[in-house]
Amino acid sequence: MANKNRWEGHPRLAVADERVALPEHEEYTPEKQERRRFRANKPYYPHSVYFNTQASKDGIKHFVDGIGDTNPIFRDEKYAKKTKYGGIIAPPSYLYTIQWVAPGTGAAGIHGWYSGGDWEWYRPILAGDEFINVCIMRDLVEKRGRMTGGGAMFIDYDDVIYINQKAEIAGKELHHTVWADRAGSGSAGKYRATPKPAYTREEWLNILDTYDKEEIRGSEPRYWEDVQVGDRVGPMIKGPLSVRDEIAWLMGAGSPFFRAHKIEFEYERRHPKALEYVMETSEADVPELVHIFDAFARGIGVERAYDYGSQRMTWLCNLFTNWMGNDGFLWRMSGDLRVFNQMGDITTFEGKVTKKYIEEGRCCVDIEAYAKNQRDEWSMPPSTSTIILPSRQYGTVKYPDPAPELAEEIKRARPLDDLIKEGFI
Repeated sequence: MANKNRWEGHPRLAVADERVALPEHEEYTPEKQERRRFRANKPYYPHSVYFNTQASKDGIKHFVDGIGDTNPIFRDEKYAKKTKYGGIIAPPSYLYTIQWVAPGTGAAGIHGWYSGGDWEWYRPILAGDEFINVCIMRDLVEKRGRMTGGGAMFIDYDDVIYINQKAEIAGKELHHTVWADRAGSGSAGKYRATPKPAYTREEWLNILDTYDKEEIRGSEPRYWEDVQVGDRVGPMIKGPLSVRDEIAWLMGAGSPFFRAHKIEFEYERRHPKALEYVMETSEADVPELVHIFDAFARGIGVERAYDYGSQRMTWLCNLFTNWMGNDGFLWRMSGDLRVFNQMGDITTFEGKVTKKYIEEGRCCVDIEAYAKNQRDEWSMPPSTSTIILPSRQYGTVKYPDPAPELAEEIKRARPLDDLIKEGFI
């Protein structure tokens, strides 16, 4: 009897027992919004990392396998030893596997999706590097959107700062998360009228040819002097998106919610509002299944399962690392995600050089990059990112320094659990 009582109130029992009301959609109430804003600008160490603590050689290979990146510097140790790094490195976006979003920002029962971010990197990620991170919740902005049928949705801006074993700040991201009531987004159904594409033989030939022509600069340096404003970057293609792609991504990048068996059910007992009930299948499970099963996606108004936002951002990073070569350094990267990239969709990335300059001894180029799907919709509208290139005149890349304010915030950071216990978060 004691063991039975331990499970009373578990969400699985509520779904199984017809006498108990099925879980209802939550609302992002003013009280929840105020609670979130109260937590702003208080640096903290999360109680755990998201997936990886280390950039291991195997972890890096699994990650680039999951995004379809074939650059040998990320996977071929013999090749990588001949580079200036002396071994395998990770693409900058590998930091998503350390900590994807700032833990503690969510609202129970409210659907959230990553909608883009603004990255800065300060050091390369070498195989064997280990990381901790500091998170800081920033602004919460209310907007109205078609996804919610004109209703309210909220953009959550939060910093994640990544610190390596040398106590160096390796990078940071100001990530954007959209929070919307599940019921509102599901009833709006903005993305329900998009039939799954089917491609002809000729279209498949074009898809495969585009993959075949993908340029990986690699060991041939792209010198700053050789770049001109107006130079084209790409194209680079990803897709047609499949569940297989999503599983490959999860194998390399990890998952915020996929747990197995007892570990999952214990988590649900502690967080009874974590599950999403899907009327179509009479099932309840983690909302992350919107990326795998169409029925879960339809529950929030999207016709088919769709990609992860961070996954699409890593593809944008892939475009830049292909172009800049092994001796370049991706300093800043910004991207906003627009239409849902659903199963069967193709995403094509392109860009152009818009500015060329020297900043504090660093030879920089700005690239305006974007992505479109096969319906000519903006998958990612144009955003500007910055690459530092080697120079014949000025020499190798000079790595950027983080803003002094970041170091000061790290000094003030405290464990998240302590801040919660003391009522500061």
